[in-house]
Amino acid sequence: MKRFLPFLLILFGSRLSAQNSVEGTIRNLEIRNVYLMSLYGEKSTIIDSVTADSTGKVRFLFPSNRHQGMYRIQWSKEGQTDLIWNHEDIRFITNSLYPGDSLTILTSLENQIYYTFSRKDRNCQARLELLMPVVDYYPVRDTFYRVATRELDLIQRNQQKSLDSLVRLYPDSYAVRLLRLYQSPFIPSSLTKDERLALLRQHYFDKVDFNDTILLNSPAFANKTISYLSLYSNNRLTQKQLEAEFIKAVTVLLSAASVNAEVYKFLLDYVVGGFDKYHLDEVITYIADNFQDPYSCEDQQRKTALQKKLETFKKIAVGKIAPDMGIPDQKGKIVTLSAVPAEYTLLVFWSSDCPHCTDLLPRLNTLYENQKTKRFEVMAVSMDTSSVAWNNFIRTHKLRWVNVSELKGFAGKAADTYNIYATPTMLLLDREKKILSKPISYRSLEQALREVNLIP
Repeated sequence: MKRFLPFLLILFGSRLSAQNSVEGTIRNLEIRNVYLMSLYGEKSTIIDSVTADSTGKVRFLFPSNRHQGMYRIQWSKEGQTDLIWNHEDIRFITNSLYPGDSLTILTSLENQIYYTFSRKDRNCQARLELLMPVVDYYPVRDTFYRVATRELDLIQRNQQKSLDSLVRLYPDSYAVRLLRLYQSPFIPSSLTKDERLALLRQHYFDKVDFNDTILLNSPAFANKTISYLSLYSNNRLTQKQLEAEFIKAVTVLLSAASVNAEVYKFLLDYVVGGFDKYHLDEVITYIADNFQDPYSCEDQQRKTALQKKLETFKKIAVGKIAPDMGIPDQKGKIVTLSAVPAEYTLLVFWSSDCPHCTDLLPRLNTLYENQKTKRFEVMAVSMDTSSVAWNNFIRTHKLRWVNVSELKGFAGKAADTYNIYATPTMLLLDREKKILSKPISYRSLEQALREVNLIP
C-alpha cells in the first residue's frame, strides 16, 4: 500500500493545483501591458498583468479556487473585453480598435452562450425599437399595422423561447444566469406607450433572482439598476419632479432586493453613490430615512461606512442645522462655523487642483466683493494637502473671505462630517446655520442667492 502513496499524492495533488488558462490574441495592440481584472458590480480590481508578445498574444492562469464570474481583460483606458470564467479554459481573438464587435470566442462554452445570445438579443431590441413607433402611430385598421404588431410579439416570444431552451440545457451556466437577470418582461403590442411604461415599472424585477449573489461578480445588478432608473427619467422634468420619480424607483428596487442582505447592501451603496454624484439630495435623504445597511448595528463603533454615510446625509439635509466644525485658518487659528457672524453663510468645499473650483471661486469672489452691504459670508474649506498650493491660490485670487483647511484632503474631519467626496460642494446657510439649499453650479448658486435677495 505504501508504494502507491506517492502516486496518489501526485494524482490528487495535480488535481488540487489544476489551473485553467485564458489565452487571447489582441490585434493592433499598441500598448503591450495587458491586465486581468476581477469585477464586483462596476468596480474592477487588477489581479494579474502580462506583456503581450509581438502578435498581441496574452495568457493568464486561473487557479481553481478563484470565484466564477465576469473578468475584464484591459489594455488601455477604453480598450477592454469582458469574459466569463467558470472553471474552463478560454481562447479568444479580438481587435483593440473595436473589441466588442470583433470578439470571437474560440474555446469556452460559457462565453459562446453569452455572446451568441447577447448579439442576437441586441439585434432583436433594435428591431423592436423600430416597430414600436409603427405600433404607436400607424392607423390601426391598416394591414401593415397588424403585420407590425404580430412581428413585435413574435420577436419577443422567440427570444424567450431561446432563453428557456438555454436554461433547460445549461441550468448551472453562469452565462445563462446573467442572461436571465437581464431579460425584460414581455410587452404586448396591444398596449399604449403609457401602459408599456407602467408594465415595465411594475414587473421589471419579476424574474430577477436577488438571492443569486455570485452575479455580484459582474456588472449585471448595476446595469439592471441603471436600466430600471431610466424608466423614471425624463428630461422635461424639473429636478424636484425628477427626484420624486427616482424616489418611486428606489422604493421598488430596494424593496425587491431586500430578500438578500448582500445584494441589498450592494444596491443600496450603488444608488446612494450615484445619486450623490449627481447631487440628487432629496432622493438620498429619502433613502437615508427609509433604508439602512442590513449589516450595520446600533453600536456606533461597529456601524458600517455605508450606514454612517446614510446617517450623515440625514444630518446635512436641507432644513437641518449644519453640523458645527472647527478648522484652522491660514494662521492656524481655529474658526468654528457657528461663530461666523453673518446673516447668510455660504459654505464651500474646494481644492486648488480642481478645475471646476478654479473656475467657480473667482466668479464667486466677484459676487462677494460687490456686495454693497455685506449680508453673506463665505467660509471656504479647502480640501488641499499642500499649504503652499492653498495659500498661493488664495493670494493669487485675493480671496478675503474666511479661508480654512485641515490640509488633510478628503481624509479630514470636515470631509467626513459633510460627506465630501467631490469638489466643489456648496451649502447656503441662514443666520442660525440652517441649510437653505445646496447649489451644484455657479448658475444654481446665483439662483439660490436671488431667492433670498442677496443679489439682484
